[in-house]
Amino acid sequence: MCNGDDHGLSQPTISRVIFQTLDSLTSHRILRRFVTFPVQPQEIRRHQQRFYQTANFPGIVGVIDGTHIQIQAPSVNEKEFVNRHNYHSVNTQIVFDSDDRIIDIVARWPGSTHDSRILTTSGLCQMFEGNRLPVSCHLLGDSGYPCRRWILTPFLRPLQGPQTNYNRSHKKTRSCVERGIGQLKRRFHVLHGEIRLSPQKACKVITACAVLHNLSKDRNVPMPVVHGNSQSGQLRAQMQGLSAIAPAATGLRYREQFAITYFP
Repeated sequence: MCNGDDHGLSQPTISRVIFQTLDSLTSHRILRRFVTFPVQPQEIRRHQQRFYQTANFPGIVGVIDGTHIQIQAPSVNEKEFVNRHNYHSVNTQIVFDSDDRIIDIVARWPGSTHDSRILTTSGLCQMFEGNRLPVSCHLLGDSGYPCRRWILTPFLRPLQGPQTNYNRSHKKTRSCVERGIGQLKRRFHVLHGEIRLSPQKACKVITACAVLHNLSKDRNVPMPVVHGNSQSGQLRAQMQGLSAIAPAATGLRYREQFAITYFP
């Protein structure tokens, strides 16, 4: 790898250009262009159908998870960045669509922050809670997230029948978020090791990698083959039945009815 001296550039100049590039990639204009949550009905239906083909789980528009990106110990609020695995990190919330593209990312919280807090304070939560999406839209999350009418989590102690069937399909469908995070980190190895920057700059690196990941997807930039789960099937479930549930119904009641309706 060449250094700045090979091209007559000083290290300060290279650093300045790198951070200017990070600022550009993480600007609001670029993020709105390359990291966008689907809102058009036709686009939503396409993702729901593609997710359904994995394990017959209806109504899913995205899968969500948190991933810890290791950073060097910061000089300010150092303890807040120590996660449950006892290293310093930024806990990054990330949502993938059925094409393994990133449709939402939040990279700004210290490693000690719980996934559920990141979600409930995010713009994504405000969008769903504000009814800005069809009621038939759902995210899939693990048990670290609160169960709501728009984010479906697994049953912790499933009963035989619908709950067990639901959990089985949930696990297969949500596995694509692990595949997506794996692709992101394989494409950008800086996310595998320790980012030796301040938390603020490290967050920009993470977000910039998300933008470049989607850009690589759009341009068909090759990467190692990832084998995912796939099942063919027709979208047999219609969401109108669940839409009739009272808006005040709790997430747990909604999940129970969802399992009974679609996973008998």
